[in-house]
Amino acid sequence: MTKLSMHAISAGVFARMLRNMSAILAKAESQAKTKGYDPAVLLNARLAPDMFPLTRQIQIATDHAKGAVARLTGNTPEAIEDNETTFGELQARIAKVIAIVESFKPEAYEGSETREISIKIPNAELKFSGLDYVNQWAMPNFYFHLTTAYDILRANGVELGKRDFLIS
Repeated sequence: MTKLSMHAISAGVFARMLRNMSAILAKAESQAKTKGYDPAVLLNARLAPDMFPLTRQIQIATDHAKGAVARLTGNTPEAIEDNETTFGELQARIAKVIAIVESFKPEAYEGSETREISIKIPNAELKFSGLDYVNQWAMPNFYFHLTTAYDILRANGVELGKRDFLIS
C-alpha cells in the first residue's frame, strides 16, 4: 500500500485549484470587457448582503492555502496585506501564494500529520493534529471561499461551468 503524503493532499491541491481560480478570474474579466461593462463591478459583488465580496473571498482562500502549508511544515504563515482592488492585483496575489505553496519541499511535511496545529479564532483557540487540520479546517475553508467566489461570478452572468472550477 502506498502511503499518502501530507504534501500531496495539501500543496498539490492548493496549487492546482488556485491555478483554476486564476483562469476563472481571467475569464470573468475578459467576459466583462467583451460585454461592455467595467470588470471592477464584479470585484465588489456578493451573494448576500452579509457575505464578503469576490475580492475578500479570494483573499481568504489564498490565506488558507499559504497558512496551511506553512503550519504543516512548522513555519509561520507569510503575511500578505489584503489591499487588492483590481483583477490584476488578485492575479498577482494568487501567483504569489502558488509560489509560496510550491516553495515547501515534500520532505518538509514529514511528520506533519501528527504535528499539533493551533488556530486562533475570535473567542477561541482550536487545536488539531496536522491531518485533522487539513481535513477539518484548511481544506473545507479553502473550498468554501473558492466555491463562493465561483458562485459570485456565476450569479453575475459570467459564463462558467463545472469544468472551469475543476480543470484549468
